[in-house]
Amino acid sequence: MLRKAIEFGIYPWFPAHGYSYIHPANRRDFEAINPADKVFEKIEENERWLVLQYGHKQFKVEPDLYSRVANLPFTFGDIVEEVNRTPGQLRLRGEIFNIYWHTSEDQAYFQIRQGKQEITQRFRADELRKT
Repeated sequence: MLRKAIEFGIYPWFPAHGYSYIHPANRRDFEAINPADKVFEKIEENERWLVLQYGHKQFKVEPDLYSRVANLPFTFGDIVEEVNRTPGQLRLRGEIFNIYWHTSEDQAYFQIRQGKQEITQRFRADELRKT
Protein backbone atom coordinates (compact mmCIF):
# COMPACT_ATOMS: atom_id res chain seq x y z
CA MET A 1 0.00 0.00 0.00
CA LEU A 2 1.36 3.43 -0.91
CA ARG A 3 1.85 5.79 2.02
CA LYS A 4 2.18 9.55 1.88
CA ALA A 5 5.76 10.78 1.83
CA ILE A 6 7.13 12.83 4.71
CA GLU A 7 9.79 14.09 2.28
CA PHE A 8 11.79 13.05 -0.77
CA GLY A 9 15.42 12.01 -0.74
CA ILE A 10 18.22 10.04 -2.31
CA TYR A 11 20.09 7.06 -0.90
CA PRO A 12 23.26 6.66 -3.02
CA TRP A 13 24.09 3.15 -1.82
CA PHE A 14 26.36 0.79 -3.77
CA PRO A 15 27.30 -2.79 -2.80
CA ALA A 16 30.81 -1.51 -1.98
CA HIS A 17 29.28 0.33 1.00
CA GLY A 18 28.44 -3.04 2.52
CA TYR A 19 25.09 -4.51 3.47
CA SER A 20 24.92 -3.27 7.05
CA TYR A 21 23.14 -0.11 5.82
CA ILE A 22 20.12 -2.12 4.68
CA HIS A 23 17.76 -4.14 6.86
CA PRO A 24 18.44 -7.87 6.26
CA ALA A 25 14.86 -8.50 5.08
CA ASN A 26 15.23 -5.82 2.36
CA ARG A 27 18.76 -6.40 1.02
CA ARG A 28 17.98 -8.41 -2.10
CA ASP A 29 15.09 -6.20 -3.26
CA PHE A 30 16.96 -2.97 -2.46
CA GLU A 31 20.03 -4.02 -4.42
CA ALA A 32 17.84 -5.10 -7.36
CA ILE A 33 16.42 -1.59 -7.90
CA ASN A 34 19.93 -0.06 -8.25
CA PRO A 35 19.16 2.66 -5.70
CA ALA A 36 22.09 5.01 -6.33
CA ASP A 37 20.28 7.28 -8.82
CA LYS A 38 16.71 6.93 -7.53
CA VAL A 39 14.52 9.37 -5.59
CA PHE A 40 12.76 7.77 -2.62
CA GLU A 41 9.83 8.84 -0.52
CA LYS A 42 10.72 8.85 3.17
CA ILE A 43 7.59 7.62 4.93
CA GLU A 44 8.81 6.82 8.44
CA GLU A 45 11.75 7.30 10.76
CA ASN A 46 12.78 5.89 14.14
CA GLU A 47 16.01 5.73 16.15
CA ARG A 48 17.53 2.96 14.03
CA TRP A 49 15.90 2.92 10.59
CA LEU A 50 14.37 5.09 7.90
CA VAL A 51 11.55 3.55 5.91
CA LEU A 52 11.93 4.55 2.27
CA GLN A 53 9.36 3.83 -0.40
CA TYR A 54 10.08 3.43 -4.10
CA GLY A 55 6.93 2.79 -6.07
CA HIS A 56 5.05 0.06 -4.21
CA LYS A 57 8.10 -1.27 -2.35
CA GLN A 58 9.28 -0.22 1.09
CA PHE A 59 12.79 -0.57 2.49
CA LYS A 60 14.33 -0.11 5.92
CA VAL A 61 17.75 1.54 5.72
CA GLU A 62 20.17 3.21 8.11
CA PRO A 63 19.98 7.03 7.90
CA ASP A 64 23.73 7.60 7.30
CA LEU A 65 23.60 7.75 3.48
CA TYR A 66 20.23 9.49 3.15
CA SER A 67 20.03 13.06 1.81
CA ARG A 68 16.84 15.08 1.53
CA VAL A 69 15.97 16.71 -1.80
CA ALA A 70 13.47 19.49 -2.47
CA ASN A 71 9.82 18.49 -2.66
CA LEU A 72 8.82 17.25 -6.08
CA PRO A 73 5.71 18.26 -8.01
CA PHE A 74 4.94 14.62 -8.90
CA THR A 75 5.27 11.25 -7.24
CA PHE A 76 4.74 7.58 -8.02
CA GLY A 77 1.37 6.82 -9.54
CA ASP A 78 0.60 10.39 -10.63
CA ILE A 79 -0.95 10.64 -14.09
CA VAL A 80 0.89 13.24 -16.17
CA GLU A 81 1.26 14.37 -19.76
CA GLU A 82 3.88 16.17 -21.80
CA VAL A 83 3.61 19.94 -21.76
CA ASN A 84 5.18 20.37 -25.20
CA ARG A 85 4.83 17.87 -27.97
CA THR A 86 6.26 17.45 -31.42
CA PRO A 87 3.85 18.85 -34.04
CA GLY A 88 1.86 16.05 -35.64
CA GLN A 89 2.43 13.61 -32.79
CA LEU A 90 0.17 12.69 -29.92
CA ARG A 91 1.06 14.06 -26.52
CA LEU A 92 2.62 11.39 -24.27
CA ARG A 93 0.45 10.69 -21.24
CA GLY A 94 0.98 8.12 -18.52
CA GLU A 95 1.70 7.15 -14.93
CA ILE A 96 4.95 8.01 -13.18
CA PHE A 97 6.71 4.80 -12.22
CA ASN A 98 10.38 5.78 -11.90
CA ILE A 99 11.98 8.90 -10.44
CA TYR A 100 15.70 9.43 -11.03
CA TRP A 101 18.07 11.98 -9.53
CA HIS A 102 20.59 13.75 -11.77
CA THR A 103 23.31 14.78 -9.32
CA SER A 104 25.19 17.29 -11.48
CA GLU A 105 21.93 19.04 -12.48
CA ASP A 106 20.52 18.72 -8.94
CA GLN A 107 17.08 17.78 -10.25
CA ALA A 108 14.71 14.87 -10.67
CA TYR A 109 13.78 13.15 -13.91
CA PHE A 110 10.53 11.22 -14.26
CA GLN A 111 9.78 8.13 -16.33
CA ILE A 112 6.21 7.31 -17.33
CA ARG A 113 4.32 4.23 -18.40
CA GLN A 114 1.41 4.21 -20.87
CA GLY A 115 -0.61 1.14 -19.92
CA LYS A 116 2.04 -1.59 -19.83
CA GLN A 117 4.44 0.21 -22.18
CA GLU A 118 7.36 1.91 -20.45
CA ILE A 119 8.42 5.12 -22.20
CA THR A 120 12.22 5.20 -22.25
CA GLN A 121 12.43 9.00 -22.32
CA ARG A 122 13.01 10.72 -18.98
CA PHE A 123 11.27 14.04 -18.35
CA ARG A 124 12.16 17.04 -16.21
CA ALA A 125 9.38 18.40 -14.00
CA ASP A 126 8.86 21.40 -16.31
CA GLU A 127 8.18 19.06 -19.23
CA LEU A 128 5.16 17.45 -17.52
CA ARG A 129 1.86 18.46 -15.95
CA LYS A 130 -0.74 16.55 -13.94
CA THR A 131 -3.91 15.57 -15.76
